[in-house]
Amino acid sequence: MTRESVAIPCRLQINGQSYAADLPPSVTLLDLLRERLDLTGTKKGCDHGQCGACTVLVNGKRVKSCLILAVSIPDAAITTIEGISQNDRLHPMQQAFIDSDAFQCGYCTPGQIMSAIALLEEGHIHSRAEIREFMSGNLCRCGAYNGIIDAIERVVRQQHPNPAGAAA
Repeated sequence: MTRESVAIPCRLQINGQSYAADLPPSVTLLDLLRERLDLTGTKKGCDHGQCGACTVLVNGKRVKSCLILAVSIPDAAITTIEGISQNDRLHPMQQAFIDSDAFQCGYCTPGQIMSAIALLEEGHIHSRAEIREFMSGNLCRCGAYNGIIDAIERVVRQQHPNPAGAAA
């Protein structure tokens, strides 16, 4: 019996939809999303957790899906780039990336957006330098970093129009 012939029951919530299957233990969350569920918005970059192109939210926290085995997160709630828009409206972060010209080739954009959403959820909104530090796990080969930071700041301003300490 080979490793691939062993199947482990796996149940996940992906973008609000229930998913259950018997999976080989070696299937990464990234491969499950892209190859078995055709959710190709999550990108495969380095496959070593260094580029951030595969970033998704697992139970509200950002993770690099190439580093996590699908069977290791039973009953997890996973959100991919395909799951963030609502009622055919772009998520505010997606719209901000467009408005701020925060991408060039677009390959890293889904991972960047998912990390930026996590940044906002965790409250890392204090300064441009802190945003840059928080986003350092997501690489952009085109160098659209200033636009990415601008997009995140745009959403921060929308959500927090009068930050603490700002003059009224």
